[in-house]
Amino acid sequence: MIPEYILNRKGPRSLKDLNPEVLTYLNKGLIETKNLMEWLATDQLKLLKLVLIDLEKENWNINFEEAISAQKKPTSNTNTKVIGEVLGALTRESSVYKKLQKHTSDLVRCWSCWAQSMHNDTIEELLPEMKKYAADTHFGVREVVVFATKERIIEDLDNSIDILGKWAASADENIRRFTIEVIRPIGVWTKKIPVFQESPEKAIVILDQLKSDTSKYVRDAVGNWLNDASKSQPDWVKTTCKRWEKESPTKATAYIVRRGMRTINK
Repeated sequence: MIPEYILNRKGPRSLKDLNPEVLTYLNKGLIETKNLMEWLATDQLKLLKLVLIDLEKENWNINFEEAISAQKKPTSNTNTKVIGEVLGALTRESSVYKKLQKHTSDLVRCWSCWAQSMHNDTIEELLPEMKKYAADTHFGVREVVVFATKERIIEDLDNSIDILGKWAASADENIRRFTIEVIRPIGVWTKKIPVFQESPEKAIVILDQLKSDTSKYVRDAVGNWLNDASKSQPDWVKTTCKRWEKESPTKATAYIVRRGMRTINK
């Protein structure tokens, strides 16, 4: 049993504030990370060794160690990606991924996401496989699935929009947020989408569905999307926001408009 004070803790503000007992649980994969500090502190190779023992795949460990050590500038982000890519190259066994998808550790689910993103030839195959990660209860997994899918989405944007347009009606706020976050024209630490920088109207089938969303998580993403677009197509953003204000005179829409127009209104 994991103590309540561990389960109900707040994430540390800095690495020096991290409770060593918490780190032990994180490295064993017995709890999820609470914030970025815990995510950065977790020793992914220690965690990986325990996961491989559980999978009865200890002989794979050398592949991961070699790939991690081959990096010029390893970071927590790159380690997560590298572990996922090596895992994806090593196996497509459904039994392996069924275990990893349900693992307590959010980092393990991140590895699984990266790995499975490699196993699909078309966007029609990829996105349904990624949907469970987009719906994950942990913020870290939901960010990784954006990184793992965005480049593939850019390569087949029209078909991606068709699929994501249907997902935008999901009852799950995490799925709705994914539909807009993964196609941000600029985004954070992800590739830009020149098509949306030049022609943001091509995403309107998704944007219109979310213009008065009940979830702040989704509203923030929509506002950020519009703000991205405003840097290259300010007139289109102004026109869209004016239309939304007429069609949807709600507090939710007003919030999105303010957020989307923040660069224009500086």
